[in-house]
Amino acid sequence: MEKILTKAEIEALLNAVFDGRIEPEKELSKSEGTAVSYDLFNTEAYRGFVPNLDIVYDGFIRFNRITLSNRLRKVVEIKKVGARSYKFDDFLQTLPSPVCMAIFKLDPLKGAALIAMDSSLAFAIVDSVLGGTSRTALALNRLFTTLELRLVEMVLADVLADLEKSWAPLYPAKLSLLRMEMNPRLVTIVPPEYQVVTMTVKVHIEENVGTMIFVVPIMTIEPIRDKLKEGMQFDLMAIDPQWSYRLSSEILDAPMELSVELGNSTISLRELLDLEVGDTIMLDKPCTSELLVKVEGVPKYQGIPGIRHGNKAMQISDIISTKGSTRERQV
Repeated sequence: MEKILTKAEIEALLNAVFDGRIEPEKELSKSEGTAVSYDLFNTEAYRGFVPNLDIVYDGFIRFNRITLSNRLRKVVEIKKVGARSYKFDDFLQTLPSPVCMAIFKLDPLKGAALIAMDSSLAFAIVDSVLGGTSRTALALNRLFTTLELRLVEMVLADVLADLEKSWAPLYPAKLSLLRMEMNPRLVTIVPPEYQVVTMTVKVHIEENVGTMIFVVPIMTIEPIRDKLKEGMQFDLMAIDPQWSYRLSSEILDAPMELSVELGNSTISLRELLDLEVGDTIMLDKPCTSELLVKVEGVPKYQGIPGIRHGNKAMQISDIISTKGSTRERQV
């Protein structure tokens, strides 16, 4: 483990260099070393570690377990195996043969991603869609027919829909299928040396077990790496009815100022200065006319003045709408 210099040691070292007691060129020449190869695509900072990406696949498993069970009319279990990073060319070498691959786009993110499905899972899906009742694993070592690819594509459309829903709390990406492929050599979602991150899941369709692998290039999710670090804010999406009830109760108890405008009058500054106790100011409205009622300075009602239980009162006759018009209200 490398020793980290303290602040005092750093200042002492800098002072020694400035005073000429240490010559950096000579000190560096004393250390003997050899050139070390540095692979930009295999560094720790670029080894494919994507924080919180597994949460997306956890959500996908919850959604797709129900969707796939309803589609196939069979009990389906999906278990996460684990994530791993590869160079894209190295990943293609790990794929079994035959393999069913779906290439899809994550708009508006750049690039494309893919889903690889081994033959055991693909043939189990085809068997279930066509009403098969076999409870033993299907071991067919051949390429898929056009009809079989079409049936698997139908199921993969559900997979992409569930994957899109699992991405939604983190990033609103639109997933769309580009094409289906059986030959890994014809798949080039990124150059061979580029890094991709994979997630492998095991799919149990009754007694049949298959593997599904999700492959996303690092360059595709690099723009949202910071959002992935922050994690999904599911709590911000949740609605707390108790909190809403308490907030409504507190708002209803908030005090508000209500004022009644009796009328208006225009006088000069001299008349204002000459006003004395007992003088009368003539308003532009009679006491029997409708008066304007304001709430926090905003016109809200019109009413008729009167007396109730020996107190001055106001009976609301109209409600002023937001557009300035009034509508009658019986009180």
